[in-house]
Amino acid sequence: MDAARVNMPRMGGGMRALRLMGKVMATLQLAAFAFVLAGIGGSLIPVNGDWEEPAEGLTIYVYDNGIHTGLILPASNAEADFTDLVRPEHLGDPARARDHLLFGWGDRVFYLETPSWGDLRLQTAVAAIIGSEASLVHVDHVARPAPADNVRPIRVTPGEYRRIASGIRDQFALDAQGRSQPLSGYGASDVFYEANGRYSAIRTCNEWTGRILRDAGVRVGAWTPFNFGVMRWF
Repeated sequence: MDAARVNMPRMGGGMRALRLMGKVMATLQLAAFAFVLAGIGGSLIPVNGDWEEPAEGLTIYVYDNGIHTGLILPASNAEADFTDLVRPEHLGDPARARDHLLFGWGDRVFYLETPSWGDLRLQTAVAAIIGSEASLVHVDHVARPAPADNVRPIRVTPGEYRRIASGIRDQFALDAQGRSQPLSGYGASDVFYEANGRYSAIRTCNEWTGRILRDAGVRVGAWTPFNFGVMRWF
């Protein structure tokens, strides 16, 4: 009887812990569901609703790899020039430099520790959701793109183009001499750069793409944390 009396509180404590864990898991699942619904809803609300593609202008591209989105622009044209920030010698193989650049932005640790989705670890994903001041710009050198399901062309005015380019430039964290700060990329034709901005579940890589376009005056969703929330507009 004495042993039973000693063990009973322990069993009761274990049951309370299990019930608490169940409540925590249910709360997390509800929060995740609410986040997804909010992301879908936010992406359906148009900003710059009266925007239309001009009859003439400059073409940029929105790129989607199935999870992340980014923007493809010429390395240089009459409206904007990125060649002071993104240089061939920053690449693993300078000969792989091309005339167009694919810009993306995201969490530093997530980028560096997750070159492919097979490398994704739970702690990396959780840390990215919580957020970090450490972010990177990811730049791929690409040939002139062709429209495809995951590469959507957008024609914009010169003014809109300059605002898009300016928004991208502002994301680069520069050193004391005003130079970009390159890091090794995944391969010979891409490179990371130290960046400005805090990454979080609210400001994701896809929301970054949406914000660049919104701030330039292009019609897109009010909040676009998911790739499909960006691509549906184009």
